[in-house]
Amino acid sequence: MKNFQSYTPEKYSDPAFEKVEEGIYLGPNPYKEIDGREKIYVTSLTFEMEPDSYGEEGGCPQDITQVPFEDILDEFFVSVTDFFEELNQRSERTCYQEFGSGNLEDIKRLRGLIGKRFYAVPYEEDGKEYYKAVIE
Repeated sequence: MKNFQSYTPEKYSDPAFEKVEEGIYLGPNPYKEIDGREKIYVTSLTFEMEPDSYGEEGGCPQDITQVPFEDILDEFFVSVTDFFEELNQRSERTCYQEFGSGNLEDIKRLRGLIGKRFYAVPYEEDGKEYYKAVIE
């Protein structure tokens, strides 16, 4: 995954969203039934899949691969709060995703991916294949 950029969807102009700082908003929690929080911090990013990279084979905006995408969620303690399905369906290359967290610092750290590349590097240990996530 490469070319991470900030994205500001039109929905952030709705009064339900309060701008906290550039690219970060406090808004309705789509998972409030699960975690009890009424509001969470959200940010939206765009990026491109790298179909030639490990785990991203065949990846595209309509089918974002689990590797290394789920590692972003785990690394930064965020969840996907909007898939922007219509934008991803129309896009040939750019993926659109909104991420959320109850912790502002997690969202700030996630935004550190802007301008960077996040990918998986395979390695073998004890005859089994594993991978590690790399940010560059």
